[in-house]
Amino acid sequence: MIDLVGSNQIVNKVKNVTILGSSTLQVNRIGLGCMGMSEFYGSFNEEESVSTLHKAIDIGVNFFDTADMYGWGANEKLIGKAFRRRWDKVILATKFGVMRGSNGEWLGLNGKPEYIKKACEQSLSNLGTEAIDLYYMHRQDPHVEIEEIVDTLSNLVKQGKVKYIGLCEVDADTIRRAHKVHPITALQTEYSLWSREPEKELFGVCKELGITFVSYSPLGRGFLTGAIRSRADMEAGDFRLSNPRFTDAAIAENLTFVNVLDQLAKDKGVTKAQIALSWILSQNHEITAIPGTRKIHRLEENLGALNVELTEADFDIIESAMPKITIGSRY
Repeated sequence: MIDLVGSNQIVNKVKNVTILGSSTLQVNRIGLGCMGMSEFYGSFNEEESVSTLHKAIDIGVNFFDTADMYGWGANEKLIGKAFRRRWDKVILATKFGVMRGSNGEWLGLNGKPEYIKKACEQSLSNLGTEAIDLYYMHRQDPHVEIEEIVDTLSNLVKQGKVKYIGLCEVDADTIRRAHKVHPITALQTEYSLWSREPEKELFGVCKELGITFVSYSPLGRGFLTGAIRSRADMEAGDFRLSNPRFTDAAIAENLTFVNVLDQLAKDKGVTKAQIALSWILSQNHEITAIPGTRKIHRLEENLGALNVELTEADFDIIESAMPKITIGSRY
């Protein structure tokens, strides 16, 4: 975190743009995660999602995140449809490595070179574009060394099908090994006020190697907004109903996080989501967050975090009052 001076001094005059790693890609520090537009969080509406994607561009968002496994291709196709005539305003990240069957069944991880090449071609077809701006390894296949995976990705860069390479949910040693093969531009890992594990060593290695840290689920899969206070607040089929952090007992305990944010948000006249996102962006000047939403008003609310000013006193409240342990594992 940047230095804090004076109990009432503003410490996070947040820049709203950053450069991804050592690339030429200038992106919003609050982008848009698109996963929930096709699966996972209950019902969704394609027309509403397209409207939200268009609105995002209209209000200046340029960084969008998807994966080939979201809706087993449907999410990439949705984005391709929405951005067909607007790719010049979009920096898109997608991912490979988690295999899904034709009916959405889970088929495991695959990092073999031939699979990566095939997955890339399919993503390009789904999106209707000639190159992927940022191509992430979604999860590592434990049977394929990271050097072989990154070498394959490097060849895709040389062929012009991928511009830059990213990794998701890997440890510091894996990042260093990968970076020796080809520069890694971004690391995407879950990070929020109730998932702070990356602070232990991932932030350090990203700074050391000039890699941008991209925070997914920065609002705790919606929990930190206060929208979920019981399991009844989630629709049937919502994957959070099978998540250890969303059992009745875990929700009851984890509401402590929400209550701390609620009081601070009321004191500052902002929302809990805006406090949570502003806190993330204050950890360093490069970190980027990709909160997901299908709704325009939530998109606008999230971007409002760029105008929230936290003081040393605010940070002290968060650090002292937030629980040190989150009840329930991430998956």
